[in-house]
Amino acid sequence: MTMGLFSDNIVIRYTLLIKFKNVSDNESEELIMANSKWVVDASHSSVDFTIKHMMIAKVKGTFHKFEAEIEADPADLTSATISFKIDLSSIDTRNADRDNHLRTGDFFDIAEFPELNFQSTNIVKIDEDEYEVTGDVSLRGVTRSETFSVTFEGAGKDPWGNEKAGFSGKGSFKRSDYGLTYNAALETGGVLIGDEVKIAIEIEAAKQA
Repeated sequence: MTMGLFSDNIVIRYTLLIKFKNVSDNESEELIMANSKWVVDASHSSVDFTIKHMMIAKVKGTFHKFEAEIEADPADLTSATISFKIDLSSIDTRNADRDNHLRTGDFFDIAEFPELNFQSTNIVKIDEDEYEVTGDVSLRGVTRSETFSVTFEGAGKDPWGNEKAGFSGKGSFKRSDYGLTYNAALETGGVLIGDEVKIAIEIEAAKQA
């Protein structure tokens, strides 16, 4: 699964046959990666989230620290197994006071639950390079099954001859399902913080020599 690539220091081992099209000559090529080791290019990767504020606007944030492991069949990503971990203390919403509040017991309670963990349980191919990845999300002492959409974006070589592969992922879950229920009522009706959290991931990984 692509989410297994979310780290700036994790080595990813997998076997994958990737087909992609060379835009210069419009001919199909095959790039075979057998038991390869990969590392994420952190400067071209991100794990971001969005949540509603006051029911009228959206607040975005990111996590700077994450790591993962992945193993995959050479013929099909549906046989992959993935584990993924986010360091919740690395949250960044561009507001220090808000970030510190999110680290407390009102929200993540990082003193007791410092990580979000994901372990894949099933991967289904729904289209060319498109997958639905289902797995167990563990957050704040609660584990639930969630499904995310993952896209293999392609592979090739950079100007310096390094082999790269790109992936993206998206999905959403309800924070209240994991005990994150802190909120405040608004005079005009509704609540201060939305329940749905949307996740967006962009990954570029490099093959190790």
